[in-house]
Amino acid sequence: MVPEILGADVLNPLGPDVRQPVIIAFLVFIGCSLLWLVTLITGQEDGPDRLYVANRSLPTVLNGFALAGEQITAVTLLALPGAIALFGYDGFAAAVDTLLALGVTLLLAQKIRNSGCYTLGDLFGLRASGPAPRIAAALVTLAITLPILLLQFRAAGIGASLLIGASTENIQVTCTIMIGGLVTCFAAVAELRGTTFMHVIKVPLTLVTLIAVTLLALKTFEWDPERLLSEAVNGSVAPDAYLSPGLWPYETDFGLLNDVGAHLVVILGMAVAPHLVLRLGASPSGRSARRSTSIAIALVSVFVALLVTTGFAATAVVGARDIGAVDGNGQSSLILLASEVLDSGSSARVVLITAISCVTFLAVLTAVSSVTFAAAVSLAHDVFARQKPGRTDMDEVRVLRLAVVALCVAGLVLAAATYRYQVEFLITFATSVAASCVFPALVLTFFWKRFNRRGLLWSVYGGLLLCILLMLSSPGVSGHAYALWPEANFAWYPLQTPGLLAIPAAFLLGWAGGVTSPEVPRHDFTDLEHTPLTERGASPRLMSRRR
Repeated sequence: MVPEILGADVLNPLGPDVRQPVIIAFLVFIGCSLLWLVTLITGQEDGPDRLYVANRSLPTVLNGFALAGEQITAVTLLALPGAIALFGYDGFAAAVDTLLALGVTLLLAQKIRNSGCYTLGDLFGLRASGPAPRIAAALVTLAITLPILLLQFRAAGIGASLLIGASTENIQVTCTIMIGGLVTCFAAVAELRGTTFMHVIKVPLTLVTLIAVTLLALKTFEWDPERLLSEAVNGSVAPDAYLSPGLWPYETDFGLLNDVGAHLVVILGMAVAPHLVLRLGASPSGRSARRSTSIAIALVSVFVALLVTTGFAATAVVGARDIGAVDGNGQSSLILLASEVLDSGSSARVVLITAISCVTFLAVLTAVSSVTFAAAVSLAHDVFARQKPGRTDMDEVRVLRLAVVALCVAGLVLAAATYRYQVEFLITFATSVAASCVFPALVLTFFWKRFNRRGLLWSVYGGLLLCILLMLSSPGVSGHAYALWPEANFAWYPLQTPGLLAIPAAFLLGWAGGVTSPEVPRHDFTDLEHTPLTERGASPRLMSRRR
C-alpha cells in the first residue's frame, strides 16, 4: 500500500502567501552566514595544525556542541521525521540509532585522542608502517564520504524546491546545483575552527525551531500527546501496523536478521565516521574528548526526542498520503508540518517556515563541510604529505583546498545524475563501510596486542570488498520496489545491509592476519584510555610522523 501513494506530483504545497518572504529571508540568511564565515577566517594563519585540528585547543563544551552538530545533518533533520511519518515504529527505531552511535563513540573517544591521531591513516598507521595503511584509509574515507555528499545535496534540493513552490524533478536538480555551489564555496575556505562555530550556532537554533514546531503541534491537539499519537495512527497508510515493526519498505523475508543488521551498521558506522575522528583529535586531552562526547549525547537526546515527536505530528496533522505525494521519502514532512500548524497568511507561519529553511541550509552547510574537510585532510595528510617528502605546509594546504572542491563537485555531479534513481542504498553502503572497515580495525588496535600490519590490511580490505560485493547483490540494488534497478533481479544476498556478515568477517580476518604473520607489533596501544601515547615512551620520530 505504501508505494502506491509515494511520488505523486503535488506542486506548491506551502502556498503562494509565504513563498516570497520566505525566499527573501532565506537568501539574506545565506548571505549573512557566508559573510560571517569569511570574516571569521580572514587573516588567520593557514598552518596544517590549525586548519586540521585547531591546534588541539577546542574547549570541551564548544567541541561537545560541535560533536552534537555533526549528528544534525540534512539527512537526519529531514529524512528521519519523514521515515517516522510514513513508516511509524521502524522510523522511530532508525532515529534512536543516531543516539546509540554516540554511545559507541564515547567508549572510544579517550583512546582515539590519547593516540595523538586525527585521521584514519594515522590510526591505521599505529599498527603498520609504510604507505599501504594510509592508502587503505584514504580509500575507505572516500567510500564513506561520496555517498554522504550525494544524499546531503539531494536533501537540500528537495527542501529548497518546496520553498519556490514546485517539487518537480527538474526544479529539485536545479536547486541542488545552486545550493551545492554555495556550500562548495563555503567548504573551500573553511577549516575546523570555522565549522565548529557554525555547529555551535546550528545546534541551539535547530533545537529551538523543533521545540516551536512540537509545541504548536501539541497545541493543535489541546496539549494531549496521547491524542496526537492516536491521530498519527489514523493518518498513516496502515493504522494496524503503524506502531509495530514491519512497515519499513526495505524489509525482506529475513525480518529480524535484516533489522539487526540494519541497526548494527548505522550504530557502529556513525560512531567512527572520519569527521568524528578528526573532531575528537581537536580536543585538548583524552578526558576532554570523553566529556565533549557526553555533552553531545545529552544534546542529541533532546534532538532525537524532538525529531520523533515531529515525525508523529506530521502524520497526525498532514497525513502520510499527502506527505508521500509531495516527496516519496518523506523528507518534506517537517516543512509541511510547519506550514499546517499555523494559520495561512500569518506572519508566524512565515517566520517558522523560514527558520526551518535556514536550519536545513545550516545542516547541509556544516555536514558537507565537515565530511569533505575530513576526507580532504585524509588525502592531503595521509597521501600527499607522505608521497612528497619535500612538500611545504602551504603545498599541503593547497592540496587540501583542491581536494575539498573536487569532492564537492563530484558529489554534486553524482546527485544531479542520479535524481531519477532510488539511491538511498548508498547511505547504507557508507555506514556499512565504516562499520566493517573502521570499527573492527580500531577495536583490534586498541584492545588486542598482537594486531599487526597483515591483520590490519586483511581486515580493512576484506571488509571493504565484502561490503561492495554484498551491497551489489542486495535488494537495495535490484529486485525490490525501492531498489536502484527495481525491474532487474540479481539479488542473491537476502539482507538490505552487508554488516551482519561483513563486520564479523572483518574481525575474523584481522585476527587471522595477526596470528599468521611473524611480524611483531611495533607498540602496545591497549592502555591509551589511561595513558596518552606521548607518556608511554613513543619515539619523537614516531609521534612526528603521526601528527
